[in-house]
Amino acid sequence: MRNRITEMLGIRYPIVQGGMMWVGRAELAAAVSNAGGLGILTALTQPTPEALTAEIVRCRGMTSQPFGVNLTILPSATPPPYASYLDAIIGSSVKILETAGSSPREFIARAKAAGMIVIHKCTSVRHAVSAERHGVDIISIDGFECAGHPGEDDVPGLVLIPAAARKVSIPLLASGGIADGRGMAAALVLGAEGVNMGTRFCATQEAPIHDNIKQMLVSKTERDTRLIFRTLHNTGRVLQNSISDEVVAIERRPGGAKFSDVQHLVRGARGRQALESGDIEGGLVWGGQVVGLIDDVPSCAQLIERMVADCRQRLASASASFGESPAMPQASAIVRSSERHVESPAASSL
Repeated sequence: MRNRITEMLGIRYPIVQGGMMWVGRAELAAAVSNAGGLGILTALTQPTPEALTAEIVRCRGMTSQPFGVNLTILPSATPPPYASYLDAIIGSSVKILETAGSSPREFIARAKAAGMIVIHKCTSVRHAVSAERHGVDIISIDGFECAGHPGEDDVPGLVLIPAAARKVSIPLLASGGIADGRGMAAALVLGAEGVNMGTRFCATQEAPIHDNIKQMLVSKTERDTRLIFRTLHNTGRVLQNSISDEVVAIERRPGGAKFSDVQHLVRGARGRQALESGDIEGGLVWGGQVVGLIDDVPSCAQLIERMVADCRQRLASASASFGESPAMPQASAIVRSSERHVESPAASSL
């Protein structure tokens, strides 16, 4: 497949693994990159900038393909040393940075000065426009279906993707609610040039989390997520379990709740322990509504290969049925280019 995303990132397919706390480690990032997508390490999963440097070295030992690093900037009473983490990323000659959270204007400037490509995750059109203005190369636009923090506007991808595509000129990655080739094809038709997946890559063989959590993802339906922190104006989407149910119940108490009322339930260390031990009731398990579309645990290569094959088939079928329309130029171009290019055993099997 060929478009601006694949050319800018140096990858075979416009499929990006989102940066995920505790999950974005070398095993997963390397597997995604080896399969033709873009793997992403999560900087703050590592306890120190020095540990991040070591993880980047470890990832390079597992893949010769491009990969990126996510740096999420969030408000905190005791913020981590973000600048030092960025120093580690730049000092390790990583070429792709994914940013998220609060406006990373100063980090974008430093990354661009170092010659990096910057992907920024946004949950609204206005934030996408602002990010483009500040020099971001690619926007990852997150619909309300997504895991993590979907913002406070509650706009789903079916509206948000084309709305953003009308306002920005740089490439878009569609994020939230995508698990297969059907969703990828839809994203391309809506105006994106690739997809970003987090929850779906958690349910792969290489994801460094306990199999109980992967089977939890397989067993859940699209109705089995919970929105937490709504009353605190910092909405987060997680999977339904006893912990998320308790957080929601506390928030619904008469008079409302403060963060301190739920802090003991939502601590990051507790969530990490749940992912590693397999205790599905032990802490928050972040996941999107896309769990309703997950029914197996393939390898990253198997997942990406079948996504690309299904996407090509669906776009080709639509093109044959309706002809190439003005609404589908990017999607039609990708179908034509993917039919011309065969670069690897994985690609030749599609």
